[in-house]
Amino acid sequence: MHSNLQTKLSLPLLHRGKVRDIFDIDKDNMLIVTTDRLSAFDVVFDQPIPEKGKILTSIADYWFEKTKHIIQNHLTSIKLQEILPSHEAEALKGRAIVVKKLKPLPIEAVIRGYLIGSGWKEYLESGSVCGIGLPSDMALAEKLEYPIFTPSSKAAAGDHDTNISFSSVESLVGEDVAEQIKRTSLAIYNFAAKHAISRGVIIADTKLEFGLDSENKLTLMDEILTPDSSRFWSLSDYAPGTSPKSFDKQIIRDYLETLDWNKAPPAPTIPESVMQKTAEKYRSIQSILCS
Repeated sequence: MHSNLQTKLSLPLLHRGKVRDIFDIDKDNMLIVTTDRLSAFDVVFDQPIPEKGKILTSIADYWFEKTKHIIQNHLTSIKLQEILPSHEAEALKGRAIVVKKLKPLPIEAVIRGYLIGSGWKEYLESGSVCGIGLPSDMALAEKLEYPIFTPSSKAAAGDHDTNISFSSVESLVGEDVAEQIKRTSLAIYNFAAKHAISRGVIIADTKLEFGLDSENKLTLMDEILTPDSSRFWSLSDYAPGTSPKSFDKQIIRDYLETLDWNKAPPAPTIPESVMQKTAEKYRSIQSILCS
């Protein structure tokens, strides 16, 4: 099984993110390659999760197609063979996409349907999440009365994203765009959550990213509803008050929490069995949601 940790191409490299390598094509388009790199606690590991990039690309493409009635997205119809030599196109099959260049907006749109993660921590301290007051007796992983929009700022590399209020979003992107992001994000979450629950999967929360196209039209970008950007839980295992098992790299996070590691580079080595189990979780959610 061939893994991709780092991509080298004949195209100029624009940016190497935690998981994605981005290459320049022309003034309108760029190439995004989703590698098999693992990022946990904002540290990038040098061990791949087998086939992760292909699985993430396939899941994101599925959801981009499913949600295009809600909002346009960054995908183009340009094939890899049109912009790369045949050996490069073949090597990146299933893990690379040609997308429109957009002006990215400096926020991450987080939608929560359940109380977990940093939202739970904030709730315990203040009884609210991103300034949204919640009932006083909620349990860990409890379903919210209705999904809430809890944006965060985009952190610089190596830093952690921080939750921000809706008024902060308005001052960052303008009132109209802020309202559009909120409305669109909730529509995507509600649509996807309904689809997922029919397959026995809960989408606890998800993170979306948006940009503006050349006509300043809001456009969905990056990834959508993958195990890297969302918490997926099995409906049959779900019980409020306990932390549900999830279809993502939670196994890796749990393993890392048992180590005497300060969550700073260099990253520790993760047993192969843990990496394989994580890959199985990714494959499992792909076959449940996208078949």
